[in-house]
Amino acid sequence: MNRVAITGIGIVSALGRGSDATVDALRAGRSGVRRITSFDTADLNCQIAGEVPAFELEGPPRAHDRFTRFALMASAEAAGQGDFRAIGIAPERVGVLIGTGLGGCETLDASYRRIYRENATRVAPTAIASAMYNAATSAVATTFGARGVSYAVVSACASSAHAIGLAAQTIRAGSADAMFAGGADAPLTYGIIRGWEGMRVLAVDNENPERACRPFSADRRGLVLAEGAAVLLLENFENARRRGHPILGEIAGFGSTSDAGHITDPSADGAARAISMAIADARVGPDAVGYINAHGTATIANDATETKAIKAVFGAYAVPVSSTKSMHGHAMGASGAIEIAGSLLALNDGFLPPTINLERPDPACNLHHIANEAAERQVDLFLSNSFGFGGMNAVVAVRTAVAANLLPNEG
Repeated sequence: MNRVAITGIGIVSALGRGSDATVDALRAGRSGVRRITSFDTADLNCQIAGEVPAFELEGPPRAHDRFTRFALMASAEAAGQGDFRAIGIAPERVGVLIGTGLGGCETLDASYRRIYRENATRVAPTAIASAMYNAATSAVATTFGARGVSYAVVSACASSAHAIGLAAQTIRAGSADAMFAGGADAPLTYGIIRGWEGMRVLAVDNENPERACRPFSADRRGLVLAEGAAVLLLENFENARRRGHPILGEIAGFGSTSDAGHITDPSADGAARAISMAIADARVGPDAVGYINAHGTATIANDATETKAIKAVFGAYAVPVSSTKSMHGHAMGASGAIEIAGSLLALNDGFLPPTINLERPDPACNLHHIANEAAERQVDLFLSNSFGFGGMNAVVAVRTAVAANLLPNEG
């Protein structure tokens, strides 16, 4: 069974564009949540989000939907960092798996507005191709000439974690030698926010946006929508070592389960089984896990349920936990990838990213929280939890750079 190296990381979120901006924000505990500027929010109750700053959007053609542009930005950074042009792998052995929860929201929202509000008789001829869930996958594959295993992954907020786990399995099984894997979502449109307002789970604090997202806090008021993308360049470990390229980490394990229950209420059992599967797949015990980037949405239901799941697996072992959604918001299907990429960047830099705005922890969320300030610490292995509507659970176990490079290259 092939090992799976991470040789490139690309990321764009409310914290900024690129690895350096992400590390700086996570270390400083700086929120990227702000008032929405990309469209008029005057009629909305919730006017804040984890919006990617406008000045970061230069690059990919505007003909693409916003979520595809994010995916191309992140993929370009991952390819550059991983020196993809010199990877020495046949195009037929390179694939692309990009997860998304909602696909081309910008295109759909504009098209619906033209038809139903402006009474237009036609929309752009590119609307379907731009809005489809696999638009980002297709654009990345075309840009980098990837002719191998490629498809979109859609499992709500677990989409990009599933994409990374499945891409790793593809390399492990020998069906590909390199994969662009991650996620992209751009749900900040009038219609999508109206839909989330109807569920009454959004944090509405328009006057203090940086304080709005408070995972695990007793006074949490709900999630903050966000947008962005993260893409990892995954590579057969032996190939990466042979070409002498720096190995940034390793996908060590993957767990995926279904609650087979309520479509929106999470299950501690389903989450715990996914966590246990990821640990077992990494061939370690729970005490080898040095950090968990929690799903941590700041909703009443998720945070308490996720706490139960973590405690069910780890028992008395106080594994450090934080939710970086407190800083970049909930980017739907892109969240898992953003959190995996951000965590790996932070841990390779020697610190655990914090949950900010956690001043009064909920007794029902009694975990070992990294609260408000980053903690300087070296970690060999971490988990990233992603749980989506419909009962979709995905957990990815990742070795940091030093640990991955110290292991002998054997399956």
